[in-house]
Amino acid sequence: MFRIPFLDIPPLHGASGRVVLPGSKSISNRVLLLAGLCAGETRVHDLLDSDDTAVMLQALRTLGCGVRQDGRVWCIQGLGGTLAVHEAALFLGNAGTAMRPLAAALAVLSTQQGGRFDLSGVPRMHERPIGDLVDALRPLGCQIEDLGQPGYPPLRISGMPGGQLQLDAPIRVRGDVSSQFLTALLLALPLAAAQRDVTIDVVGELISKPYIDITLNLLARFGVVVQRRGYEQFVIPRGSRYGTPGDIHVEGDASSASYFIALGAIAAQGGAPVHVQGVGSDSIQGDIRFIDAARAMGADIRSGPNWLEVHRGQWPLRAITLDANAIPDAAMTLAVMALYADGPTRITHIASWRVKETDRIAAMACELRKLGATVTEGADFIEVTPPQRWHHASIHTYDDHRMAMCLSLAAFNPIAPQPGQATVRIQDPACVGKTFPDYFETLFDVAGADTAEVPVIAVDGPSASGKGTLASELAKALGYHLLDSGALYRAAALAAQADGVSLDDGAGVARVSRLLDLRFDGDKVFLRGQDVSDTLRNEVTGRMASQVSVHPAVREALHGLQLSFRRVPGLVADGRDMGTVVFPDAALKVFLVASAEQRAQRRHKQLISKGFSASISALRADLEARDERDKNRASAPLKPAEDALLLDNSNLGIDESVQQVLQWWAQRRPF
Repeated sequence: MFRIPFLDIPPLHGASGRVVLPGSKSISNRVLLLAGLCAGETRVHDLLDSDDTAVMLQALRTLGCGVRQDGRVWCIQGLGGTLAVHEAALFLGNAGTAMRPLAAALAVLSTQQGGRFDLSGVPRMHERPIGDLVDALRPLGCQIEDLGQPGYPPLRISGMPGGQLQLDAPIRVRGDVSSQFLTALLLALPLAAAQRDVTIDVVGELISKPYIDITLNLLARFGVVVQRRGYEQFVIPRGSRYGTPGDIHVEGDASSASYFIALGAIAAQGGAPVHVQGVGSDSIQGDIRFIDAARAMGADIRSGPNWLEVHRGQWPLRAITLDANAIPDAAMTLAVMALYADGPTRITHIASWRVKETDRIAAMACELRKLGATVTEGADFIEVTPPQRWHHASIHTYDDHRMAMCLSLAAFNPIAPQPGQATVRIQDPACVGKTFPDYFETLFDVAGADTAEVPVIAVDGPSASGKGTLASELAKALGYHLLDSGALYRAAALAAQADGVSLDDGAGVARVSRLLDLRFDGDKVFLRGQDVSDTLRNEVTGRMASQVSVHPAVREALHGLQLSFRRVPGLVADGRDMGTVVFPDAALKVFLVASAEQRAQRRHKQLISKGFSASISALRADLEARDERDKNRASAPLKPAEDALLLDNSNLGIDESVQQVLQWWAQRRPF
């Protein structure tokens, strides 16, 4: 997952390939709570790995549940409806799917068994209403204290042992603000149904009914079958008791599928489709109905058990008016699809957007206008007219995962009915960790771009100038790919040596280089399946790399491999000829300057820190010899590109060097 301040996405031109969805957030946190409340162990397969599930897992641990991970399976030892801990403070981030059900369950349990629990979250969670749920629980005898603004978290829930819930009358809860309030009661009240039926009446029209269907489906999996009279009344039968299903699988997230359904509808023209694995025609999630809305806009979608396949159909997409009450989360994706439509698209019945992670109606209107769209918003609707002229836009995401994922699709503006060439900046891309931590990596794996439009920063310089460290830190700061060209030459030298090829045999080393089996995995480098990370970085291998790099045939053999690193969203490439030969069109070229004496001292400190003995004078002599060899080689001699910016880092630390290059880079961005 990208943990950077912003992520710049260059203009994208198409998409095809296979996407595997993460587990559903809605299902994951419901299953975790049910597993924590029932007796016995529940093995949860395919659980979503996200911020929201992390806070729920931690809450279960704090409450005394057994929580352990067995490979990709989470094993939850439940409480059996009996509190193991009677006092705790639970921090629940911005997870409504944790805050609301836990508040209800702890209110029921503490009223009957005694306890005191403080529930809090991030500042935005303290702005998300919970008053309707609290108002439904207090008449039952639950003691719930507002620790901040009334009707909002944080809350203190308490009770004395031996208390009784007042269940003579139906429990009334509003349904027109959030379906999570009803879900919270449905998950909590089976704990109070041992001796009598428990009835819940919904006041007002229930929104997001499909999410209630998910809740009822999962309750049945844990042994509680709720009787439903329309969506106005729900009865939990007397004698209801949670029991573990043993093993339970979490299907892929249908809301997350919406981004890739939209991607296929926008960008999978001709050729291969976007294939989505993890959710399909048999999904229990209401957001699968997004398929119907996407088809109405013109998408060509095929589906089966656990899979979807999406091509572009009608183009431009068809402007529609849609009542999105049943798919409020997924409907956000329609607002971005509207950028590619043949007229204004109007999405109605979405008042619940205003009480989500942010006020999503206001936020979406603001960010779409930045891109050039005309937007009208109301209390419960948004209308989007596509841009006539696209603008570069820095998208504020409001700590809202869905804002980040939806708006990333605006990067496909070059293929819009009114084409653009706009770069889209996503601020705080790590916010997608709430539901889809690997979203951007997944998107870029299937997105197509004009290679010339993928930005490159070239960092060149002599040996031991610090270019590798600088390039690595720049790539981390920008979320870009990294090309350590020196590692390629070092690997080629090691492979040639292993095959008995003389390093002076240019043709022989080139032959080995063309078949180089090299894989980068984070800070690790694997050559022919073996971890050679440490070997690549030692002085002997460095001298070997300098020896083979003088051969034009070797440089030509590795040239194609170097070019293949230029992938969305961008590349930082370090070496000796990145800006002059390999990427002469790089958007920014940096050439490091430092004396041989300074570089020798740095290398000496580096080696000593790793336990190697070294002589500064010998290191300096070796570096000067390498410099001469690199400067005077016939192929791609070491020299700054004509348009390179010189960075003398003799007296600069790495942080100062990184900040200088980032400042230069910011001056070349369109924001």
